[in-house]
Amino acid sequence: MNPESPLDELMICRLDSARKAVEPCTIVIFGASGDLTARKLIPAFYHLHLEKQLPAKYRIIGFARREKTDESWRNELREALAQFSRTKPVDDPVWREFATNISYCRGDLTDTAAYDRLRAKLDSFGDATLRQNLLFYLATSPSQFGRVAEQLDNAGLLHREAAAGWQRVVVEKPFGHDLASAHALNSELTRFAHEQQIFRIDHYLGKETVQNILMFRFSNSIFERLWNRESVDHVQITVSEKMGVGGRGGYYEEAGALRDMVQNHLLQVLALVAMEPPVSLEAESIRDEKVKLLKSIRQLPPDSSAKQVVRGQYFAGLVDGQPQPGYRQEAKVKPESNVETYVALKLFIDNWRWSGVPFYLRTGKCLPLGASEVRVQFRPTPHVLFAAACGPRLDPNALTLRLQPNEGIYLRFNGKVPGTNIGVRPVRMHFSYDTEFGAYTPEAYERLLLEAIAGDATLFIRRDEVETAWQIVDSIRQGWEGKPLTNREFYGAGTWGPIAAEELLASSGHVWRDPQPIK
Repeated sequence: MNPESPLDELMICRLDSARKAVEPCTIVIFGASGDLTARKLIPAFYHLHLEKQLPAKYRIIGFARREKTDESWRNELREALAQFSRTKPVDDPVWREFATNISYCRGDLTDTAAYDRLRAKLDSFGDATLRQNLLFYLATSPSQFGRVAEQLDNAGLLHREAAAGWQRVVVEKPFGHDLASAHALNSELTRFAHEQQIFRIDHYLGKETVQNILMFRFSNSIFERLWNRESVDHVQITVSEKMGVGGRGGYYEEAGALRDMVQNHLLQVLALVAMEPPVSLEAESIRDEKVKLLKSIRQLPPDSSAKQVVRGQYFAGLVDGQPQPGYRQEAKVKPESNVETYVALKLFIDNWRWSGVPFYLRTGKCLPLGASEVRVQFRPTPHVLFAAACGPRLDPNALTLRLQPNEGIYLRFNGKVPGTNIGVRPVRMHFSYDTEFGAYTPEAYERLLLEAIAGDATLFIRRDEVETAWQIVDSIRQGWEGKPLTNREFYGAGTWGPIAAEELLASSGHVWRDPQPIK
């Protein structure tokens, strides 16, 4: 038998051969004057170009109402890149090379003539693949999605039926504001594009550590064997934010934490943590299992959801020692608003693997620490030997997947304290991404944009995923309708949430395990 090789000599198992190749194409960004383009999209494309990940030939066209030339738009993007690039300083020779692929097309989203100008610009490209392989990124409000798709269809730029090349449409969340609007939006988009052409982007799924959930689960047999009701006592998923709503008060009055965070980010993480193994790494196999998991979540009838869901709203307090106004004092927020800035849920998954295991999800604004993590807490040891002697001081074993910041995986178990006396103390084994792989982690948009160009929908949300998630959320909102917040649902800025959230877990003998700063 060969001895095990040192870790630094182990061969890396490459799965890139299964990855779809990127082909020459043109990316058209609608809403090109917006914040998303400057902060996220262009920096992502620049870094992909820098690392030679983009196709050998490509073009980027910005489409917006404002009067600009190719040169003026490039200058604006260069200034934004200096601020938002993850690598500083910007490499000027690389930027100049990148910028030659960028151009601008002025036009209103409702103006048919503007789409004719866009088509003429595409027709001017000598390479046929740049005219036929088209990625349309809709960085606009959802109310414009259907209108843009219709105009593209009328201009002969978006084809449902087989034609030369390919066309894809990328849309940003929110995907509706309830089930009915999500269904209507999906139906409108699929009038002009097949579901396989629609890429619903949730940047959370592009995070390296979120993607690693599947790798961790299904490539490590020692943990997957424990990943079930026989070993797991309960699971906690926390996505906490230190900031208040700030300048987004108007948006938050319409959305709230349930729509803004639970319907997409938290339920997506829950699906990855709890889904069954897919039959392959193909996009549809993975998305099939995510949908099956979401459909297995026990429905919460509106009249009884209060027993399993807590909402909250922050009032004035201190965050990191700095004064923070209450939500009702934020700009564009109603003085008597009942909109939730915090949500905690107790969910059950009615399938063979997870029957009877509670999943606790929470998210909130103005909490003490900005962090995202999944904590899998295992069943306690039998009440004999150490458990009998130590009682509640014998900490349960737990596995924590830290998604951000200080990304890593931590295994918590009990160990003997050195010395002549017998003492037991929780200890932690810590795997850090930065320590093991270096500090480089690509931005989520880099990965997602590359996958959209390649036509790989694994990290994008399918229509039935969206609508199933809205079914869960709509039922909860119906239960809240017309009911004002109570005193037990308010929490001070800089605390971990309302007392009602503590009571939610206490009713089952559990307590929240708050994320801790990790240096």
